Amino acid sequence: MSEHEDKAPEAIPAKRQPRTMSRLLSVSAVAVLMAVAAEGIWHRQLQEKAVAAWTDAAAIPVVNIVHPTKGAPEQQVVLPGDIHAWYEAPLYARVNGYLKNWYFDFGAQVKKGQVLADIDTPQIDAELTAAKAKLNAASAAVKVRDAEAQFAKTTYERWRDSPRGVVSVQEQDSKQADYQSGMARLNAAKADMAVAQADVDRLESLQAFKQVVAPFDGTVTARETDIGALINAGSNGTARELFSVADTHKVRIYVKVPQRLAGNIHRGLTAELRLPQYPGKVFMAKATSTSRSVNTSSRTLLVELQADNPAGLLQPGTYVEAQLNLPSDPNTLLIPSSAILFRQHGLEASVVGDGDKVTLKKISLGRNLGVQVEVTGGLVPTDRIVDSPPDSLGSGDVVRIAGGPAPTNPPVGSEMEAEAN
Repeated sequence: MSEHEDKAPEAIPAKRQPRTMSRLLSVSAVAVLMAVAAEGIWHRQLQEKAVAAWTDAAAIPVVNIVHPTKGAPEQQVVLPGDIHAWYEAPLYARVNGYLKNWYFDFGAQVKKGQVLADIDTPQIDAELTAAKAKLNAASAAVKVRDAEAQFAKTTYERWRDSPRGVVSVQEQDSKQADYQSGMARLNAAKADMAVAQADVDRLESLQAFKQVVAPFDGTVTARETDIGALINAGSNGTARELFSVADTHKVRIYVKVPQRLAGNIHRGLTAELRLPQYPGKVFMAKATSTSRSVNTSSRTLLVELQADNPAGLLQPGTYVEAQLNLPSDPNTLLIPSSAILFRQHGLEASVVGDGDKVTLKKISLGRNLGVQVEVTGGLVPTDRIVDSPPDSLGSGDVVRIAGGPAPTNPPVGSEMEAEAN
């Protein structure tokens, strides 16, 4: 090999090597910078997506879920009522006079027909004496007229039966007229006597009212008179009640039931009675009848309850709380009152469906029981209802049920890279 051939290949690479290395280093540096920049951008994009996803998950409201429950087989309704006696009668005088004596005060037990008081009636006594005298005079007049009529009859019959030609026809007719006139006077006298007798009977019947008697077995609940008091007959504005008698072996309780509950009232319905003066004591009663008409002013149905009262503890005029045990509607459900939404469309409940999405359902309410309310329509027992829903909650919103997994903090660093891979 020649000297020229040995030097030529070595001289050429020695001159190009620095340029090639610098170019390679420059390309490598740019590639590294681009890779670092791309990795940073990718990392920031992953971080932003993770933060956005975490923010969205954290923004989902957490709610508590309740399920509707069925009410008790019977619903208990407490209503105010008034106690009335089985029979109760105010007693007024039937005659004018002065109270002579009274024998029973209020609170006394009396029997039917017992005399409660005597009334002195001097005017009626005087009128009765005069009426009897008039009756005696009328009776005497009847006897005289009867004797005259019998004499006129005998005379007429004798003249009538006389042989023809002995008496004139004119005299016979005159005797007949005297007989007829005598009979007329007799009938008039009898009529006067009947009038006098009727007057005597009237006054004697009034005298029977000089005694005020009990109309039935019971208790004297009031005495509104005293000895020497002026007594006016009747029950008008000038008359005054003398006594009041009540039969309380049983009592009637009148209760006004709201119209919405009127359909549950039936004969034999039981009720528990509670009186303020007997705390802790319960009296039983049963419904016997209703007014069969709703009062237009109060929209209530008047119901009569009856209760035995052997001990006399149930007193007329007493206020009572009657607890009616009404059958419940099997379709009625109970939910917390805090689960109700009052919106512009009326009463609603938030029901969580598939995918934990909310649907607002319209509901109809029954009774308000305080912590709970009755729902008569709009829900089924399987509904999942949001308790104390946020005011902003609407149909289609997604919720997270309390007790479920909570959203974790957004991943960073290796966690984010692991999720990306």
